[in-house]
Amino acid sequence: MRPDQLDLLTSVDAPTLTPDGDRLVVGTSRPDFRTDGYTGQLWVMPTDGSAPPRRLTQGYRDSGAQLSPDGTTVAFLRSPAPDSDSGAPSAPQLALIPLDGGESRIVTDRRLGVTGFAWSPDSRWITFSSPEAEPGRYGTVAGVGPGQEDPRLVTGPDHRLNGEGYTADKRPRLFEIEVPDPKGEPVFPARGRMAEPQDSHAGAPGLPAARPLTGGERAASDPVYAADSRHVFFATTPESGFGQSLRTAVAVVEARSDAHDQPGPSGSGPAADPDAGPVRLVAGGTEARVGYGSPCVSRNGEWLYLMGQDLGESGLGFVASNGAVYALPAASAVREATIGWDRPATGLQPRLLTDPAAMGFNGPLRPSRQDQVLALGVSRGRTVLVRVSHQGQPEVIVDQQGEVTGACETGGTLAVSSTSAASPGAVGILRRGSDLLELFDPNAAWRADLPPVAGLEREYGGPSRDRPDRSSEPEQEQVRNGDQDHEQPPVHGWVFLPEGPGPHPVILTIHGGPYAQYTWSWFDETQVLVAAGYAVVMCNPRGSDGYGADHGASIQGRMGTVDYQDILAFLDGALEEFGPAGSGQLDARRIGVQGGSYGGYMTAWITAHDHRFTAAIVERGYLDPVSALGSSDIGWFFSEQYMGSDPERLRQQSPLHHVDRVRTPTLVIHSEEDLRCPIEHAQRYYQALWARGVEAELLIFPGEDHELSRSGTPWHRRVRFDHILRWWDRHLARQVTDE
Repeated sequence: MRPDQLDLLTSVDAPTLTPDGDRLVVGTSRPDFRTDGYTGQLWVMPTDGSAPPRRLTQGYRDSGAQLSPDGTTVAFLRSPAPDSDSGAPSAPQLALIPLDGGESRIVTDRRLGVTGFAWSPDSRWITFSSPEAEPGRYGTVAGVGPGQEDPRLVTGPDHRLNGEGYTADKRPRLFEIEVPDPKGEPVFPARGRMAEPQDSHAGAPGLPAARPLTGGERAASDPVYAADSRHVFFATTPESGFGQSLRTAVAVVEARSDAHDQPGPSGSGPAADPDAGPVRLVAGGTEARVGYGSPCVSRNGEWLYLMGQDLGESGLGFVASNGAVYALPAASAVREATIGWDRPATGLQPRLLTDPAAMGFNGPLRPSRQDQVLALGVSRGRTVLVRVSHQGQPEVIVDQQGEVTGACETGGTLAVSSTSAASPGAVGILRRGSDLLELFDPNAAWRADLPPVAGLEREYGGPSRDRPDRSSEPEQEQVRNGDQDHEQPPVHGWVFLPEGPGPHPVILTIHGGPYAQYTWSWFDETQVLVAAGYAVVMCNPRGSDGYGADHGASIQGRMGTVDYQDILAFLDGALEEFGPAGSGQLDARRIGVQGGSYGGYMTAWITAHDHRFTAAIVERGYLDPVSALGSSDIGWFFSEQYMGSDPERLRQQSPLHHVDRVRTPTLVIHSEEDLRCPIEHAQRYYQALWARGVEAELLIFPGEDHELSRSGTPWHRRVRFDHILRWWDRHLARQVTDE
């Protein structure tokens, strides 16, 4: 694909099914150059394929569909088109539409939008999470803009987040509305004598009143109702105010009570609303090792499933700490939940159901059958769908060359959204006794004219394989002897080859994370490079996700050692098989290297220690762990957990500390609003290259954050690709190397 074809790529949400499993609703999303935003609607279709999919909604960006338990109504989030003057997208609001068709109805008007929601089992209520702006901020006072707001007093390290900015002054809270009849007569604002003063929580006239269920001291997200449609489980933080650890917890609140005048338990404090009960702790806490989230109640209401992550005694031990699935009886969770945030009641001990050392799991969890749950597991370049019971016994039910991104199971039908090497998004159906059958792929039309290039899966390296000896090459900086691993495991990855015999210039790409992975799935970065005539080599070195906890933790305290060794071993293996001594498809004299975030870190590290590369691109790089301690949104824990606390050891693992060794022409790409890897990293790195006479350019994107390449504005994503291809064209495609 070319950069100007970016707007063809359509992704899909997690699907939602009717109770009988006969119909499916799913949202789509694609970049739109015309509005410089992302557009998509909801689609509905029969699961037996008897009729083609049809658009259910006509909004600019409709997403996150959830069918009501009675199967009559679809709730979803609607975002209007970006404002034509400011270019800023408006906040998403909760909307309803009858499944059988009709006009949609927006039922919230939250200033900062709605971030998540859940139906009650009786289909009468919806609870939703929404950031609540602190008075005087975010436009709550007319005429007071961001530059005129009161100063912020910060009392802890965790106060900003990439893509969100400051967090303590707009924590998400839970609210509840009674679901209006989507087929009922519309309500319009009253005028004149009939107009009444508006309640602070009533929303705009004609909208159902949104009753708060939680206060603003702690964030509240991922709500789910208990079987009684009255109690709500949700994820939160046990620490109030500014966080000082990574601990999370699951709590419960009674949304409605028949005894409105009964006081809350002693010490609970005032409820958020007279009808809401006190918030009580279910799992996790300020003294707990395991942080919990993503609550999910089984379909029969008996089990509460949770995602958990062991964070150690400090509450910061996240490195290679895989998510695992836990369970406890839902009735006990409601009955025995306690006031206070230190630790839950003795009887509430979630049972571990999966092995975190072997496979990591991600949320959200979704109910399966009557008493089980669906979870997403990460394994060797795949994301698989796993069914887990309250007794454990995890069973992989969908495992394909790609990534499962969402699932829903009802009426004996399993719907799965996924990405693969062939498509950025599709939906398939799995019925008992059958294989997964594709039902809907919004990318099918363009794929017929632009067939994606498939990667060749490979493993290179390993203790039994002879690798090139570079010790005699004066330009080669070796891995420090104390950190070299002589028992290197095989390195798993892919080689993508353009059409034609070659030899093709080679680009070594490095993923972010570091606890992430390259996968079988569609990757626009690779497809653009291969279409432009470049071979792409990419792998998952030690430190990556998907190969077990030990593999992921092996770079802790020694970044730039065994990961560096693995990446170059995979490159050497690819050159040996496909280079001049092999098939001749790779040009060993024209090699570039690029990566973003941790990949930017490793690109800068590699060019300081290995001078074989013709050129490099360092993007949104984590280039100085020392300054990141105070400037990065995760710097207060990331650098120390990955690289240690010894100042000299920290400096030795910093690419900026070794920049004087770099000779490779380098394009540095960064976003102005990046809080994960602040722009000062890029500015200082670029300035150091320039001062030493290294050919360098600095490309800065205004208004973008750390997610530019994945979810930045479409025009910026397109221009980014144009600059990347321009750089590689100058240094690789046009280069003439003397024999």
